[in-house]
Amino acid sequence: MSAEETGLLAGVFVLALAAIFLFIVWRKGRPFSTGDIFRASRLSAGNHLLPMQVLITPSSVVQYKPRWIGRQEESIHIAHVASVKIDTHLLLSDVFIETSGGSHPIRCHGHHKGDAIRMKHLIEEYQTTHYGGGGRPAS
Repeated sequence: MSAEETGLLAGVFVLALAAIFLFIVWRKGRPFSTGDIFRASRLSAGNHLLPMQVLITPSSVVQYKPRWIGRQEESIHIAHVASVKIDTHLLLSDVFIETSGGSHPIRCHGHHKGDAIRMKHLIEEYQTTHYGGGGRPAS
């Protein structure tokens, strides 16, 4: 095999590895479910390649962290959300969702400000619906 053929083969191999890498990054960055999903900005720390996502449904809040192999999901039932805190920075915001059960809060770093406000409003809306609009649990 000549040096030119070896170089060509090495180039094809590098391109194939780059294509596989980009495919994995694209696949892991897609929405993991349907509904109200909020994806962290790729400009924020820790979210450049595999951005964290938050799904808010009428019954729960789910934090989805893709990993190179597998994923990590954490969910809180909407009735167990104690508070939602938004920490706004220059460009992006962090959202902290505290639970009434005493476990660690869900920390969502690097969301656009509008998404952070929308997340808070959705959680409050679903809690109001869950508790029948009167602030007390429905019977």
